[in-house]
Amino acid sequence: MLNALTLIFSCQLVGELVVTALHLSLPGPVLGMILLFALLAWRGGISPELAAVGDGLLSNLSLLFVPAGVGVMVHFSLLRQDWLPLAAAIVGSTLATISVTAGAMVMIKRLQARRSMMAGEGPHG
Repeated sequence: MLNALTLIFSCQLVGELVVTALHLSLPGPVLGMILLFALLAWRGGISPELAAVGDGLLSNLSLLFVPAGVGVMVHFSLLRQDWLPLAAAIVGSTLATISVTAGAMVMIKRLQARRSMMAGEGPHG
């Protein structure tokens, strides 16, 4: 279990170091998560130990939002001051996410239909 937790934190640390060294505008933990994904894809899957650690972290995920909630309350005056750009960003990013997801779904359905037609399965195969 300690090895799996060390792997997760090591990937996060490497992500932080790379972001800091290269001055990237990407959060270090996100780059670390991409690194962890690449490592797991290269290894061919998730070990049971890593799955157990991941499940434990996910089951306590709500605790990780407490600092963010406190930060929102501490900086509430800033949020009140800039509510319009924040609201626009939230609505815009939500609409963009829905649009991209719908577009990806349509493309996948078309690709599946094309593959089934080429395989001779018919349109409903």
